[in-house]
Amino acid sequence: MITDLKINAEAKKRYYRLGYWGTKTLCDVWDEQSARFANRTYVKDDLGGNLTYGQVDRLASRLATWLKTEAGVQNGDVVTFQVPKWVEFCIIYVACLKVGAVMHPIATNFNADDLNYAFGLVKPRVYICPTKYKAVDYEAQFRELGCDVTRDMTVLLIDQHDAPRDDSTCAALTDVLARCAPLDEPSPSSSDEVACILSTSGTTGRPKAVLLTHNNILFSERAYVSVLDMTPDDVCWMPSPLNHATGFFHGLIATMLVGASTVLELKFSAEDAIDLINREGCTWSHGATPFVHDIVAYMEKTGKRAETLRFYLCGGAPVPSIMVDRAYALGFLLCESYGSTESCPHIYVPLDKCLHWDGNWSGIAYKGIEVRVVDEKHNPVPLGEQGEECSRGPHQFVGYLNDPENTAKALDDEGWFYSGDLCVMDEEGRIRITGRKKEILIRGGENISVSEVDANVSGCPGIGNHATIGMPDQRLGERICTFVVPKGDARPTVPDVQDYLRAKGVPKRLWPERIEYIDAIPYTKTGKIRRFVLQQELERRMKAEQEEG
Repeated sequence: MITDLKINAEAKKRYYRLGYWGTKTLCDVWDEQSARFANRTYVKDDLGGNLTYGQVDRLASRLATWLKTEAGVQNGDVVTFQVPKWVEFCIIYVACLKVGAVMHPIATNFNADDLNYAFGLVKPRVYICPTKYKAVDYEAQFRELGCDVTRDMTVLLIDQHDAPRDDSTCAALTDVLARCAPLDEPSPSSSDEVACILSTSGTTGRPKAVLLTHNNILFSERAYVSVLDMTPDDVCWMPSPLNHATGFFHGLIATMLVGASTVLELKFSAEDAIDLINREGCTWSHGATPFVHDIVAYMEKTGKRAETLRFYLCGGAPVPSIMVDRAYALGFLLCESYGSTESCPHIYVPLDKCLHWDGNWSGIAYKGIEVRVVDEKHNPVPLGEQGEECSRGPHQFVGYLNDPENTAKALDDEGWFYSGDLCVMDEEGRIRITGRKKEILIRGGENISVSEVDANVSGCPGIGNHATIGMPDQRLGERICTFVVPKGDARPTVPDVQDYLRAKGVPKRLWPERIEYIDAIPYTKTGKIRRFVLQQELERRMKAEQEEG
């Protein structure tokens, strides 16, 4: 069992006293909701999977029996599952809750090297994966791993399309669900224990393993749905991967809290997404910027509409006002939602403020969560002054697994989590995220936020998706370079872009000095721009220019 958790003792007492935390676990809440909404659809996928709350509960109970009696899973053991956006994900996560296992969903694109690292870090009792998915043979990939990593692990294969090999020592999900009786005993876990390990989605280095308790997740998702006016009749369209907080917690846990349903889109395309939303009557969604960027562009181009979509909550990057306006013209609200795996989510734009704030603010804190803006020494800065965003509250993670050094850097003894994001706060408590501390370019000694440049360039004729980075310069250290995906046939030049920004009143110090065209902006799966990839591409192009004289 994971025991080295970083929780401020006084804060813990306060959260219990205020009712933010309680003694119920995720399994307790699931049991209540699955009984209440037994005959209502819980989850669908675009491959034809369709399960009610009752069906998920019954199938998960059978899998729970196998986990306990045949795989030897005990309370606090880790179960790692590498599952696409299939309905089976829900069977697995609920089964983990029933036996008190720590859920550890990982990305489907993890290769053998990634698995070796992840298994070495979390030491799972069970590993669950498909037999095959896309071009990956997961059973063969597992066999490539060293026995020192896998010796004490039991493997369960999701045999949707392919049976395990004849010589396989792995169990098969269809067999387990057919022969195992339902587990009929209460979950042994408690609300202050770790319920889930999620990997950070950083663009450099190895991901960190974020620890979240039952109380963390329940508070977070209750706060999340409390401002969305959701009912059991709402249907979520979920294009985000399920190994991250957006897809898992918002797409599946949040909907479970209100008895609503979720439709999973396995492989995103704007055309398929619009058809899926209309066919299933999806009313809302939460995802990264690229998803909404593509569906807005597709609707504008084709005239098609997502007829039932009321709002889209956008995370991963600031939302420019022009995107808010374009979405509203197409019939739905586009609101920013801000957080991270460690602090998920804690800032939101109220639906009734979406148009009024018009992308100028990332939002306000949920009730029960504190936010402040600090300097390099973690002292609060005056209102309106830029600093680092930090937060604390009942939603906050309780450390990185087996990583006390990074835990101490990110999470102080008073419970404040330092996000690494730059922001400003006004007198109403509204936060505007202005960029990452690491996403600052220094031009002639002046710090410039690349996110601020990106926001200003949005809406320039001929410019579609775009991202700014620093360009090496002998005189100034760095200059401003913006990579652009062209919109239509136009190819705006640097003077064209600067004329547009001049007319908007944007200060000259924030004007791009170089434009580079590219087919697509590289993103992580959670919508964060992989700026280091653009940096490498710029270096390649600049080197080619030098060689050409």
